[in-house]
Amino acid sequence: MSSPTHGIPAPRPATQSRGILVISGPTAGGKSALAMEIARRVGGELVSADSMQIYRGLDIGTAKPTTAERAEIPHAMLDVADPHGAGFTVADWLRGAEEAIADMHRRDRLPIIVGGTNLYLRAFFEGLDDAPQADLVFRASLETLSNESLREHLLAVDPARAEEVHLNDRRRTIRALEVHHLTGKPMSAITTQWDDASPRVQREGVRVVVLDWPTPLINRRINARVKSMMADGFLEEVRALLAHAPLGRQAAEAVGYRELSAVLARTMRLEDAFEAIKIRTRQYAKQQRVWMRRFETMPEVLKLDASILDTSALADRVLEAHGSFPV
Repeated sequence: MSSPTHGIPAPRPATQSRGILVISGPTAGGKSALAMEIARRVGGELVSADSMQIYRGLDIGTAKPTTAERAEIPHAMLDVADPHGAGFTVADWLRGAEEAIADMHRRDRLPIIVGGTNLYLRAFFEGLDDAPQADLVFRASLETLSNESLREHLLAVDPARAEEVHLNDRRRTIRALEVHHLTGKPMSAITTQWDDASPRVQREGVRVVVLDWPTPLINRRINARVKSMMADGFLEEVRALLAHAPLGRQAAEAVGYRELSAVLARTMRLEDAFEAIKIRTRQYAKQQRVWMRRFETMPEVLKLDASILDTSALADRVLEAHGSFPV
Protein backbone atom coordinates (compact mmCIF):
# COMPACT_ATOMS: atom_id res chain seq x y z
CA MET A 1 0.00 0.00 0.00
CA SER A 2 1.39 3.37 -0.97
CA SER A 3 1.82 6.14 1.56
CA PRO A 4 -0.84 8.86 1.40
CA THR A 5 0.10 12.30 0.12
CA HIS A 6 -2.16 14.09 2.56
CA GLY A 7 -3.69 13.46 5.96
CA ILE A 8 -7.02 11.70 6.25
CA PRO A 9 -9.92 14.11 6.85
CA ALA A 10 -12.35 13.67 9.68
CA PRO A 11 -14.85 10.92 8.82
CA ARG A 12 -18.17 11.78 7.27
CA PRO A 13 -21.10 10.69 9.41
CA ALA A 14 -22.59 7.38 8.34
CA THR A 15 -26.31 6.71 8.33
CA GLN A 16 -27.85 4.31 10.80
CA SER A 17 -28.33 1.89 7.90
CA ARG A 18 -24.57 1.83 7.49
CA GLY A 19 -23.74 0.50 10.93
CA ILE A 20 -20.25 -0.33 12.15
CA LEU A 21 -19.37 -2.42 15.21
CA VAL A 22 -16.07 -1.91 17.04
CA ILE A 23 -14.82 -4.56 19.47
CA SER A 24 -11.99 -3.50 21.75
CA GLY A 25 -10.34 -4.82 24.86
CA PRO A 26 -6.98 -5.98 26.21
CA THR A 27 -4.78 -8.36 24.29
CA ALA A 28 -5.68 -12.03 24.88
CA GLY A 29 -9.13 -10.90 26.00
CA GLY A 30 -11.26 -12.75 23.43
CA LYS A 31 -11.95 -9.90 20.98
CA SER A 32 -11.39 -11.97 17.85
CA ALA A 33 -13.53 -14.87 19.03
CA LEU A 34 -16.41 -12.53 19.81
CA ALA A 35 -16.06 -10.75 16.47
CA MET A 36 -16.14 -14.08 14.64
CA GLU A 37 -19.25 -15.20 16.52
CA ILE A 38 -21.14 -11.99 15.79
CA ALA A 39 -20.04 -12.05 12.14
CA ARG A 40 -21.47 -15.56 11.78
CA ARG A 41 -24.80 -14.49 13.24
CA VAL A 42 -25.42 -11.22 11.39
CA GLY A 43 -23.43 -11.50 8.19
CA GLY A 44 -20.38 -9.50 9.08
CA GLU A 45 -16.77 -9.18 7.99
CA LEU A 46 -13.79 -8.15 10.08
CA VAL A 47 -11.38 -5.23 9.87
CA SER A 48 -8.22 -5.70 11.92
CA ALA A 49 -7.15 -2.71 14.03
CA ASP A 50 -3.88 -4.30 15.17
CA SER A 51 -0.73 -2.40 14.26
CA MET A 52 1.38 -5.56 14.01
CA GLN A 53 -1.06 -7.88 12.24
CA ILE A 54 -0.66 -5.62 9.21
CA TYR A 55 2.77 -7.18 8.58
CA ARG A 56 3.14 -10.24 6.38
CA GLY A 57 4.81 -13.11 8.22
CA LEU A 58 4.18 -11.77 11.74
CA ASP A 59 1.64 -14.46 12.45
CA ILE A 60 2.21 -16.48 15.61
CA GLY A 61 3.49 -13.60 17.73
CA THR A 62 0.60 -11.30 16.79
CA ALA A 63 -2.09 -13.96 17.29
CA LYS A 64 -3.17 -13.38 13.70
CA PRO A 65 -6.40 -15.17 12.68
CA THR A 66 -5.77 -18.62 11.28
CA THR A 67 -6.14 -19.60 7.64
CA ALA A 68 -9.33 -21.44 8.50
CA GLU A 69 -10.81 -18.42 10.31
CA ARG A 70 -9.98 -16.17 7.40
CA ALA A 71 -11.52 -18.62 4.95
CA GLU A 72 -14.74 -18.68 7.00
CA ILE A 73 -15.02 -14.92 7.61
CA PRO A 74 -13.19 -12.38 5.42
CA HIS A 75 -10.70 -10.15 7.23
CA ALA A 76 -9.41 -6.80 5.98
CA MET A 77 -6.15 -5.04 6.93
CA LEU A 78 -4.11 -8.18 7.51
CA ASP A 79 -0.81 -8.78 5.69
CA VAL A 80 -0.85 -5.40 3.96
CA ALA A 81 2.69 -4.27 4.84
CA ASP A 82 6.24 -5.50 4.38
CA PRO A 83 7.84 -6.29 7.76
CA HIS A 84 11.25 -5.50 6.28
CA GLY A 85 10.12 -2.15 4.91
CA ALA A 86 10.23 1.42 6.15
CA GLY A 87 7.00 1.30 8.13
CA PHE A 88 3.25 1.77 7.99
CA THR A 89 1.46 4.85 9.29
CA VAL A 90 -1.86 5.26 11.03
CA ALA A 91 -2.97 7.21 7.95
CA ASP A 92 -2.13 4.18 5.80
CA TRP A 93 -4.25 2.00 8.06
CA LEU A 94 -7.17 4.43 8.18
CA ARG A 95 -7.26 4.78 4.40
CA GLY A 96 -7.30 1.01 3.95
CA ALA A 97 -9.91 0.49 6.67
CA GLU A 98 -12.22 3.13 5.17
CA GLU A 99 -11.98 1.47 1.74
CA ALA A 100 -12.72 -1.95 3.23
CA ILE A 101 -15.71 -0.65 5.22
CA ALA A 102 -17.18 1.07 2.16
CA ASP A 103 -16.86 -2.17 0.20
CA MET A 104 -18.56 -4.16 2.97
CA HIS A 105 -21.43 -1.70 3.08
CA ARG A 106 -21.86 -1.93 -0.69
CA ARG A 107 -22.23 -5.69 -0.29
CA ASP A 108 -24.60 -5.34 2.68
CA ARG A 109 -22.13 -6.80 5.16
CA LEU A 110 -21.60 -5.49 8.69
CA PRO A 111 -18.06 -4.16 9.21
CA ILE A 112 -16.68 -5.34 12.55
CA ILE A 113 -13.49 -3.53 13.56
CA VAL A 114 -11.55 -5.65 16.02
CA GLY A 115 -8.26 -4.86 17.69
CA GLY A 116 -6.50 -3.11 20.50
CA THR A 117 -4.23 -0.54 18.86
CA ASN A 118 -5.45 2.60 20.54
CA LEU A 119 -4.07 4.99 17.94
CA TYR A 120 -5.85 3.16 15.12
CA LEU A 121 -9.17 3.20 16.95
CA ARG A 122 -8.91 6.85 17.86
CA ALA A 123 -8.08 7.76 14.28
CA PHE A 124 -11.13 5.83 13.15
CA PHE A 125 -13.41 7.53 15.68
CA GLU A 126 -12.15 11.07 15.11
CA GLY A 127 -10.23 11.21 11.85
CA LEU A 128 -6.75 12.67 11.45
CA ASP A 129 -5.50 16.20 11.12
CA ASP A 130 -4.10 17.09 7.72
CA ALA A 131 -0.36 16.49 7.71
CA PRO A 132 2.31 16.98 5.05
CA GLN A 133 3.64 14.13 2.97
CA ALA A 134 6.98 12.56 3.76
CA ASP A 135 10.18 14.28 2.68
CA LEU A 136 12.53 11.35 2.12
CA VAL A 137 15.59 13.51 1.48
CA PHE A 138 15.11 15.44 4.72
CA ARG A 139 14.49 12.21 6.63
CA ALA A 140 17.69 10.72 5.26
CA SER A 141 19.62 13.75 6.50
CA LEU A 142 18.29 13.13 10.01
CA GLU A 143 18.99 9.39 10.06
CA THR A 144 22.70 10.07 10.49
CA LEU A 145 22.15 11.97 13.74
CA SER A 146 22.27 10.45 17.21
CA ASN A 147 19.19 10.24 19.42
CA GLU A 148 20.60 12.98 21.62
CA SER A 149 21.19 15.29 18.66
CA LEU A 150 17.70 14.68 17.32
CA ARG A 151 16.28 15.50 20.75
CA GLU A 152 18.22 18.78 20.86
CA HIS A 153 16.81 19.78 17.48
CA LEU A 154 13.26 18.90 18.55
CA LEU A 155 13.59 20.81 21.81
CA ALA A 156 14.62 23.86 19.80
CA VAL A 157 11.63 23.82 17.42
CA ASP A 158 8.90 22.00 19.34
CA PRO A 159 9.59 21.60 23.08
CA ALA A 160 6.01 20.45 23.74
CA ARG A 161 6.36 17.55 21.34
CA ALA A 162 9.80 16.72 22.74
CA GLU A 163 8.21 16.23 26.15
CA GLU A 164 5.79 13.69 24.67
CA VAL A 165 8.28 11.61 22.68
CA HIS A 166 10.83 9.31 24.31
CA LEU A 167 14.49 9.98 23.60
CA ASN A 168 14.86 6.60 21.87
CA ASP A 169 11.75 6.97 19.70
CA ARG A 170 13.59 8.05 16.56
CA ARG A 171 10.63 7.52 14.24
CA ARG A 172 8.32 9.98 16.02
CA THR A 173 11.14 12.44 16.68
CA ILE A 174 12.09 12.52 13.01
CA ARG A 175 8.45 12.89 11.97
CA ALA A 176 8.00 15.87 14.29
CA LEU A 177 11.11 17.52 12.86
CA GLU A 178 9.91 16.75 9.34
CA VAL A 179 6.52 18.36 9.97
CA HIS A 180 8.21 21.51 11.28
CA HIS A 181 10.57 21.53 8.30
CA LEU A 182 7.69 21.28 5.81
CA THR A 183 5.15 23.57 7.49
CA GLY A 184 7.17 25.97 9.59
CA LYS A 185 4.91 25.07 12.50
CA PRO A 186 5.55 22.80 15.50
CA MET A 187 3.78 19.45 15.22
CA SER A 188 2.26 20.00 18.66
CA ALA A 189 0.46 23.10 17.33
CA ILE A 190 -1.18 21.37 14.37
CA THR A 191 -2.33 18.23 16.14
CA THR A 192 -4.68 19.82 18.63
CA GLN A 193 -7.71 17.64 17.97
CA TRP A 194 -6.49 14.97 20.39
CA ASP A 195 -5.53 17.29 23.24
CA ASP A 196 -8.61 16.14 25.12
CA ALA A 197 -7.72 12.92 26.90
CA SER A 198 -11.15 11.46 26.19
CA PRO A 199 -11.82 10.06 22.70
CA ARG A 200 -15.05 10.96 20.95
CA VAL A 201 -16.96 8.90 18.41
CA GLN A 202 -17.63 11.44 15.67
CA ARG A 203 -19.67 9.10 13.51
CA GLU A 204 -23.27 8.01 13.55
CA GLY A 205 -24.15 4.36 13.41
CA VAL A 206 -21.06 3.19 15.32
CA ARG A 207 -21.41 0.85 18.28
CA VAL A 208 -18.46 0.04 20.53
CA VAL A 209 -18.04 -3.04 22.69
CA VAL A 210 -15.32 -3.04 25.33
CA LEU A 211 -14.37 -6.36 26.89
CA ASP A 212 -13.28 -5.89 30.48
CA TRP A 213 -11.12 -8.28 32.50
CA PRO A 214 -9.86 -8.30 36.10
CA THR A 215 -6.10 -7.86 36.04
CA PRO A 216 -5.16 -11.24 37.60
CA LEU A 217 -7.31 -13.15 35.11
CA ILE A 218 -6.11 -11.36 31.98
CA ASN A 219 -2.52 -11.76 33.14
CA ARG A 220 -3.03 -15.52 33.42
CA ARG A 221 -4.51 -15.60 29.93
CA ILE A 222 -1.54 -13.64 28.61
CA ASN A 223 0.97 -15.99 30.21
CA ALA A 224 -0.85 -18.99 28.75
CA ARG A 225 -0.96 -17.39 25.30
CA VAL A 226 2.77 -16.68 25.29
CA LYS A 227 3.48 -20.27 26.31
CA SER A 228 1.25 -21.50 23.48
CA MET A 229 2.95 -19.21 20.97
CA MET A 230 6.35 -20.58 21.89
CA ALA A 231 5.06 -24.14 21.52
CA ASP A 232 3.59 -23.26 18.11
CA GLY A 233 6.95 -22.20 16.70
CA PHE A 234 7.29 -18.50 17.51
CA LEU A 235 11.09 -18.69 17.60
CA GLU A 236 11.18 -20.45 14.23
CA GLU A 237 8.91 -17.79 12.76
CA VAL A 238 11.32 -15.05 13.84
CA ARG A 239 14.28 -17.05 12.53
CA ALA A 240 12.63 -17.33 9.10
CA LEU A 241 11.83 -13.62 8.99
CA LEU A 242 15.38 -12.63 9.85
CA ALA A 243 16.82 -15.10 7.35
CA HIS A 244 15.06 -13.15 4.62
CA ALA A 245 16.17 -9.69 5.76
CA PRO A 246 16.39 -7.58 8.92
CA LEU A 247 13.02 -6.42 10.22
CA GLY A 248 12.08 -2.79 9.68
CA ARG A 249 12.18 -0.49 12.69
CA GLN A 250 8.45 -0.71 13.42
CA ALA A 251 8.06 -4.46 12.95
CA ALA A 252 11.21 -5.11 14.99
CA GLU A 253 9.54 -3.49 18.01
CA ALA A 254 6.60 -5.90 18.02
CA VAL A 255 6.21 -7.68 21.34
CA GLY A 256 8.15 -10.91 21.21
CA TYR A 257 9.92 -10.26 17.93
CA ARG A 258 12.44 -7.94 19.57
CA GLU A 259 13.15 -10.41 22.37
CA LEU A 260 13.45 -13.46 20.14
CA SER A 261 15.65 -11.56 17.71
CA ALA A 262 17.98 -11.02 20.67
CA VAL A 263 17.90 -14.74 21.40
CA LEU A 264 18.93 -15.52 17.83
CA ALA A 265 21.67 -12.87 18.08
CA ARG A 266 22.81 -14.63 21.28
CA THR A 267 22.43 -11.51 23.39
CA MET A 268 19.55 -12.91 25.45
CA ARG A 269 18.79 -16.35 26.83
CA LEU A 270 15.59 -18.01 25.65
CA GLU A 271 14.20 -18.34 29.16
CA ASP A 272 14.84 -14.63 29.80
CA ALA A 273 13.15 -13.72 26.52
CA PHE A 274 10.14 -15.83 27.47
CA GLU A 275 9.69 -13.91 30.71
CA ALA A 276 10.34 -10.56 29.03
CA ILE A 277 7.63 -11.26 26.44
CA LYS A 278 5.11 -12.03 29.15
CA ILE A 279 6.01 -8.86 31.04
CA ARG A 280 5.80 -6.62 27.95
CA THR A 281 2.47 -8.15 26.95
CA ARG A 282 1.02 -7.61 30.42
CA GLN A 283 2.23 -3.99 30.34
CA TYR A 284 0.60 -3.52 26.95
CA ALA A 285 -2.69 -4.94 28.23
CA LYS A 286 -2.57 -2.52 31.16
CA GLN A 287 -2.06 0.39 28.78
CA GLN A 288 -5.05 -0.77 26.73
CA ARG A 289 -7.29 -1.06 29.80
CA VAL A 290 -6.34 2.41 31.04
CA TRP A 291 -7.07 3.94 27.65
CA MET A 292 -10.38 2.13 27.27
CA ARG A 293 -11.66 3.44 30.60
CA ARG A 294 -12.06 6.78 28.82
CA PHE A 295 -14.88 5.23 26.80
CA GLU A 296 -17.10 4.37 29.73
CA THR A 297 -19.28 7.50 29.67
CA MET A 298 -19.95 7.42 25.93
CA PRO A 299 -23.48 6.36 24.94
CA GLU A 300 -22.18 4.29 22.01
CA VAL A 301 -20.25 1.97 24.32
CA LEU A 302 -21.28 -1.35 25.84
CA LYS A 303 -18.83 -2.57 28.48
CA LEU A 304 -18.97 -6.27 29.28
CA ASP A 305 -17.19 -8.36 31.90
CA ALA A 306 -15.66 -11.04 29.70
CA SER A 307 -14.48 -13.02 32.69
CA ILE A 308 -17.99 -14.19 33.61
CA LEU A 309 -19.49 -14.80 30.14
CA ASP A 310 -18.44 -17.17 27.38
CA THR A 311 -18.22 -16.05 23.75
CA SER A 312 -21.77 -17.10 22.89
CA ALA A 313 -23.23 -15.27 25.89
CA LEU A 314 -21.18 -12.17 25.09
CA ALA A 315 -22.56 -12.20 21.54
CA ASP A 316 -26.09 -12.52 22.94
CA ARG A 317 -25.55 -9.47 25.13
CA VAL A 318 -24.14 -7.41 22.27
CA LEU A 319 -27.02 -8.22 19.93
CA GLU A 320 -29.62 -7.68 22.63
CA ALA A 321 -28.17 -4.27 23.46
CA HIS A 322 -27.76 -3.01 19.91
CA GLY A 323 -30.34 -4.96 17.95
CA SER A 324 -29.38 -6.66 14.75
CA PHE A 325 -26.90 -3.98 13.60
CA PRO A 326 -28.65 -3.24 10.32
CA VAL A 327 -26.35 -2.76 7.34
